[in-house]
Amino acid sequence: MSSSITTPILPYGPIRPTYDPIRAEKEVMTATNTAAPYTLISSDCHAGGNMKAYEEYLAPAYREAFAEWRGAYSNPFRDLQDDGRSRNWDNDRRNGDLDAEGVAAEIVFPNTVPPFFPTGALITYPPTNRPDYDRRLEGVRTHNRWLKDWCAAHPERRCGLPQVFLFDLDDTIADLELAAENGHSSFMLPAVPPDSGTPGLYDPVYDRLWAACRDLDLTITQHGGSGNPNYGDTPAAGLMFLLEVPFFAHRNLSHLIMSGVFNRFPELRYVMTEQGVAWVLEDLRRMDGYHAQMASGRVGELGFSADLVLPDRPSEYFARNVWIGASFPSPSEADAMKKVGIERMMWGSDYPHNESTFPYNRDHLRRSFSGWDEADLRKVFAENAAEVYRIDLDALAPLAERIGPSVDEVATPLDEVPKDAFSPAFTRP
Repeated sequence: MSSSITTPILPYGPIRPTYDPIRAEKEVMTATNTAAPYTLISSDCHAGGNMKAYEEYLAPAYREAFAEWRGAYSNPFRDLQDDGRSRNWDNDRRNGDLDAEGVAAEIVFPNTVPPFFPTGALITYPPTNRPDYDRRLEGVRTHNRWLKDWCAAHPERRCGLPQVFLFDLDDTIADLELAAENGHSSFMLPAVPPDSGTPGLYDPVYDRLWAACRDLDLTITQHGGSGNPNYGDTPAAGLMFLLEVPFFAHRNLSHLIMSGVFNRFPELRYVMTEQGVAWVLEDLRRMDGYHAQMASGRVGELGFSADLVLPDRPSEYFARNVWIGASFPSPSEADAMKKVGIERMMWGSDYPHNESTFPYNRDHLRRSFSGWDEADLRKVFAENAAEVYRIDLDALAPLAERIGPSVDEVATPLDEVPKDAFSPAFTRP
């Protein structure tokens, strides 16, 4: 996945004229003013079908059970109840919103509730018994069938992520094979709650799953918001979920690096989306520190065998195998993106969620990125995502030329935050 730039060796040419700083400044200004608009690829958007659409994609054997489930279900999500819900599936409305925001393409996670799920797929606790699993498996497969056709309506600007479970790896791999056959370049890997009875991602039982991802050339994408334990029905349960959801998302990074997954499968591409950025620095520092100590055979009172010591530092595996989908980054998170590494970063808006940068995305870009170099922004805004998810930038160029924010626009600092802009992109420093 890495790329290198080779500087050509030019033949001797005519003697250059004397350097003129005024002329040079004018040339820079002209180049800036005529530069192509930025292509924006959001690494974090959400979509889904409505119940009527899902019913059409449901396997006939499940129609009766679906009618019974739907009759008893009450949707808890405000953004799926009010007028905004059609943004999840309405092509004209959605593309109109994204055009106004300057977003040419999107990586699409699920949003609406699939058949037979107790709540949204991103935050629901995984099934723990076979009957519940079988029904929910049909639910995500229904979503995946809908997603294939929905993305096909605008294939140049939509990269949909099919859903899978880890309950039965035979089913998981079969669904990944179908995803690759349908032209998908990635999928959404579910997180594993610590009390679910399912092995953690560090367990070698998943090696055949990683091998399938490698062989099918599928990027592994994991969204924040899942992997928490079951907090029960206590009054503080929701608050505990909110406070701890970052930890249970972030720990997947150390699980995959320290257990040697990227060492055994160096071709893997792993993306962590909507999980922040700054935390990565401390986690890599800690992992590198333990790795150095383990070389002696011990970390404090704990002994470790030599075969657990990775041949490379954990931070080196991160630099080869991991990318961050940085959703609605505030200025301080944008600074952290530079520290973690521009080559690892992909910008995201989180459309159409309430905490997304919509409908003030252009203001957000000016607040968080006005001081950045153009070349770095082109990587973060589009080039990195195009590489990871196999998106054709040439196909997007005419659209980006029409809707993309200009270099000058993004370089202009934001004077005042819109009064009704409540995204973390605006409320955090």
